[in-house]
Amino acid sequence: MNESIIAAAFPGQGSQRPGMGKDFYENISVSRNAYCEASDVLGWDVAAMCFGEDERLNLTEYAQPCILTTEIAMLRGLHSLYGFTPEYFCGHSLGEYTALVAAGVVPFSEALKIVSFRGQLMQEAMPVGAGGMAAIISNNLDLGMVRSTLKDLPIDVANDNSCSQVVISGESSAMPEARERLTKVFGDKGSSFRFIPLNVSAPFHSRFMSTVIEAFKDALRALILKLIPKNAEKVTSNFTGHFYSDRSSEIIDYLAFQLSSTVQWKKNMEAIASVANSIYEIGPSRPLSGFFKTAGVPCMSVSTLSAASRLFERHQI
Repeated sequence: MNESIIAAAFPGQGSQRPGMGKDFYENISVSRNAYCEASDVLGWDVAAMCFGEDERLNLTEYAQPCILTTEIAMLRGLHSLYGFTPEYFCGHSLGEYTALVAAGVVPFSEALKIVSFRGQLMQEAMPVGAGGMAAIISNNLDLGMVRSTLKDLPIDVANDNSCSQVVISGESSAMPEARERLTKVFGDKGSSFRFIPLNVSAPFHSRFMSTVIEAFKDALRALILKLIPKNAEKVTSNFTGHFYSDRSSEIIDYLAFQLSSTVQWKKNMEAIASVANSIYEIGPSRPLSGFFKTAGVPCMSVSTLSAASRLFERHQI
């Protein structure tokens, strides 16, 4: 490894795709072992779910452990092949759990159980079809203006992703009104404005997830003796946007609050960029590198084994 201070960033739900991680599974034993371990923990064939055309891959309760497994399999494979050893970690929504595993805060086996349960709770929080999400894209988005425009609607800001994208989340029935209002406010700034409904089954990171927070917090508390909290100081929190402290109670609270709160991704990127000079996005697809680009922060992406080979040989990692 060179002397760069390296950070790893992990995407969350929505980054899944059929065939994700298959090249790592077929060519690297430690990556294959990650899928086998996940299958043993969860009681179903994670590799088959990731590599086939199973429609359940897009269901929250399956997508979350599959993404976590794929990202850990990739990370372990990169370490095996190239000695890739990040010093800092961040992850978007579900990706925060990969970051905590990668940093040695939460055991992989326990994280698998937690994200599986998390997915079930999030799906059960609101009936399918009653909630929705949409990406708002425009140059120089004013987050405060978005919030004030929607303040009397049953809709919240779910993700503060970049200066040009936020995601809103809430009742599906209110989305047309939200679209009309936001178009009036931001649409006159040129053709850059877009309102893109997302293909999700629940209104994640909104007030409608608050009903499951206590149940999820109870599950997290059961992990407290298995956490290594001092390692969390290397990981950013979506809830605050800043690095964790070394307190177990903080990890539990922040992960629980993350369910119903805005993902402070812009702040996460700022925090990571303040400590690392080489940032790598590790995951089945590459949504985060674009967000880093809008923040003026270079971020290299690894989504396949061939991409890793080209990238790491070029940068002599």
